[in-house]
Amino acid sequence: PSAGNVLGSIFGNVPQTPNKPQETPEEQANKQSRRDRVYAELSDGKLESVEIEIEVEDSGSVVEMMPGSGMEINMSEMLGNMMPKKYKRRIISVENARKIFKQEEAAKLIDMDQVKEEAKDLAEKHGIVFIDEIDKITTRGNVSGPDVSRQGVQRDILPLVEGCTVSTKYGSIKTDYILFIAAGAFHTSSVSDLIPELQGRFPIKVQLSSLNKDDFKKILTQPKNAITLQYMGMLEVDNVKMEFDDSALDKIAELANLVNDTTENIGARRLHTIMELLLEDISFNANGEHPMIHLKIDEKYVTEHLKSLIKENDLERFII
Repeated sequence: PSAGNVLGSIFGNVPQTPNKPQETPEEQANKQSRRDRVYAELSDGKLESVEIEIEVEDSGSVVEMMPGSGMEINMSEMLGNMMPKKYKRRIISVENARKIFKQEEAAKLIDMDQVKEEAKDLAEKHGIVFIDEIDKITTRGNVSGPDVSRQGVQRDILPLVEGCTVSTKYGSIKTDYILFIAAGAFHTSSVSDLIPELQGRFPIKVQLSSLNKDDFKKILTQPKNAITLQYMGMLEVDNVKMEFDDSALDKIAELANLVNDTTENIGARRLHTIMELLLEDISFNANGEHPMIHLKIDEKYVTEHLKSLIKENDLERFII
């Protein structure tokens, strides 16, 4: 059998290219003329909104070996070029098609083996690992019950911090020069409750102070995604243009600090609860069907809408 029939028996039928009649010089000239005209229009950006049909490479299928275990493999990635690539047809604009073609051509220029080696080198020499809520694995007094497993977790972390070789999907990585940073609240425990070996691997200890009123105001105003800006953006979609007066921000920061001091101190997360209670009526009634409403939040507005909640230390609704 021919090579085409062999491949067809393995991967399916291989279409055969029919013999085309020879083009005349006049037909070739007309085709080239049309190509030149289309190329000129593409260069001038006149065809950006025109929809065309293109073939894009399919990302491949993921086969789950053990359901629920997280052990998954990508067949296309594992077999590489052994299997034929699959393509699917899409109808998109010329502008979006150009972006797809650029990404595909750019991907062909990248040596992934070199990228992986460089990534491993950067991780080993400049990597930083942050371990949050390390206070949850502390042990106190007699080691029994759940404290046994907590101490086991600490001993599992110990060799990583000391320096060892870890196997990853991209190869082995040494942790000798990786910077490890751990953080914890330690409300009901202390650093000394960690096993001595692990304490010695974190020689520099820094204690953070609680947030105050000025800190809360900075959180409300300085970040690019501050919670006040988020609410202003969401409500503007529903035709409510809202702005916060400086006095209102001072009052919100003051209340957040008061609630943290009076109840459980949960830091900046307290602002989410206060803002939700402050604007719940506006958020509920705004529907986008009314004309644009301009609303200014000042200290008087904050006091009126939250006075019933903070009256006589009635702060239960603030507790998350």
